[in-house]
Formats: sequence, structure tokens, C-alpha cells
Amino acid sequence: MGRTSPNPMVGALVVRDGQIIGSGYHARAGTPHAEIHALRAAGEMARGATLYVTLEPCCHHGRTGPCSEAVISAGISRVVMAMRDPNPQVAGRGAKRLEEAGIQVVGEVLEDEAKKLNEVFIKYITTGQPFVVMKTAMSMDGKIAAANGESKWITGAASRVRVHRLRDRYDAILVGVGTVLADNPSLTTRLPEGGGKDPVRVILDTRARTPLDARIIKQASVAPAIVVTAPGAPPQRVRGLLDAGAQIMVIESDDGGLSLPGLLRELGRKEITSLLVEGGAGVNGSFVKEELVDKVYWFIAPKIIGGAAAPGPVGGVGITALSEALEITDILVDRYGDDICVEGNVMKRGV
Repeated sequence: MGRTSPNPMVGALVVRDGQIIGSGYHARAGTPHAEIHALRAAGEMARGATLYVTLEPCCHHGRTGPCSEAVISAGISRVVMAMRDPNPQVAGRGAKRLEEAGIQVVGEVLEDEAKKLNEVFIKYITTGQPFVVMKTAMSMDGKIAAANGESKWITGAASRVRVHRLRDRYDAILVGVGTVLADNPSLTTRLPEGGGKDPVRVILDTRARTPLDARIIKQASVAPAIVVTAPGAPPQRVRGLLDAGAQIMVIESDDGGLSLPGLLRELGRKEITSLLVEGGAGVNGSFVKEELVDKVYWFIAPKIIGGAAAPGPVGGVGITALSEALEITDILVDRYGDDICVEGNVMKRGV
């Protein structure tokens, strides 16, 4: 999880006479796929065996060769797959190639579970845009900060560990320049056991106001920091950020701001398949208004902050009728210390 981008997560088992004789999973892009690992483990015992796999074997040449040909060469007699590959380059052709070779293909088995496993890949491979996850932390009365802006820490240590595991899982993390100016975050992954993968850091900054000595710029990390500016950003500020080690992405919008759909398209072109939004009320409100959010993690602390001036997690104009509210489905509720986290997918209108 979090290592295969832009590829899907796939696992495979080779079974013969009721016994598992080979297993494998796809570890990261550019390395052998799950089927290859499982078939190598099974060796000659794979002949006449059944292959169970969470995704239809591929039939095209990418970073590696087609798995369907490896399955045929190994002498597998039956393939049970959880779901068809949504990749237009495969889309049933892998299963067809196996059937043409005389292999029995059974599917789809546990398809809903398989789609949940690869919700990021499905969105990315079918739209070219990253799967957008919004994370927020608020009090029981819906405040993300006190009226004076103080926000550290609303939730407890256990919730913060969970957030770092989300950073380890998703490709990129996004905040607005307001968060950078107020909190000076690093936006790196810090796990209790060490290790972890830093996400690509993305800052929405129309006027290139990010300080040159901000942690997000100066923090030592293999993951780049991308400052997203508008075409009219001051050239000297842009040059300073480039010289400080940041990457610059220029996104135009009709209103002079930043086009979030345009941003997602550009991130997709960089093979960023998932984006964790950790913005304030303004950034969150913009993503909600544009209906760009696919999933939410809503951390709720057992605290009451109060105050009409204290901000909530989603800003902007908002809706005028409850029928326009975004609905959350596939809800999971977990507890981290004294905090509660509500996880769910955003139901797309018209779907």
C-alpha cells in the first residue's frame, strides 16, 4: 500500500489440490507483478493449478511484460479473478487471451472488495486524474481552530499517527499558502517505527508568497515541493522559489485564481495518482464546491471550542438547500485514543 503507484495493488495465489504452492504481490512499479512472483514460487507445480488474482492479468507491455503470457507459459489451467482491469489497454483482453489459450477464467469474485482495494488506481486510470482524499480534524462543535487561529492540537497523538500513515499511503499532499504562512509545516511522513514515504508536497500559492525559508521548501526530502501559482505571480518571487529548490506549476483560471480541475489534470500527467488535501476552510471549500473530493477522513475530538468567529472545516459560500449537500457512503468509524474518525467515499451526483 502506497508503493505501487501508478500501478494497482495486486495479490496472487497458486493453488493445487487445495494447497497454496505459490504466492506473491506487486511491490512497486517497475518490478514483477503479483502473478510472476506467485508463478516463480510455484515452479513446475503450477502446471494444471489454479491461479487466484485480485485483478485481471495484464496483456500489454508496460514497465514489465504481459502477465497473461506468463500464466499461459506456466501451464495454469484455471484463473479466478476478483475484477476486470479498468485500464483501457487491458479491459477484458487479458481474460480473453487466457481463454483463447484454453484456460478457464472465472470472475468476477469479491469484485466490490477488489474495487475498494484499488479505488485510487480505478479513478486514475479511467480519468487521468488523482483520487482526492480530504482529511480534516475538528472539535465536536465543528471547529478546526479557535477564533484567534490556534489549532495545535485539536486531536490527540493517536490521530496524528494515523494521519502520518495516510501521508505514507498517498502520492501527494496539498495545502494552501495560508497554512504555510500560519503553521510553517514540513508535510513529511513521520511514523513511530521510522521509515515511511514522504508525499509530494503541493502548495496552492497564486502570488508565490511561500517564504523561501519555509520548512516545506527547506525540509530535506526525496519528495519535491511544488508551488502552484497563477500566470501573474511576481517573477522575482517565482525565481526565488525555483532557486530555493521548489518546483513551479503555473495553473490558470478564468477568474484569475487557480483552476483546481486544471491542477488535477497536471498532477495526473506527473503520474500522481492520489492527493491528500489537508487544507484549511478556504481550500477545503474550493474542493467541495468543485465536487472534486472522492474520499474523506474526518477526525473529531471530544472538545468544544465555541465562538461564531472560530472557523469550520469547509468554507466558501456553501449550499442553499440540503438537497445539494454532498453525501458520504461506505462509512467506517474508528477510534484513535479519545478521537473518532469517520471515513467514507463521496457520492457523486448523477451516479
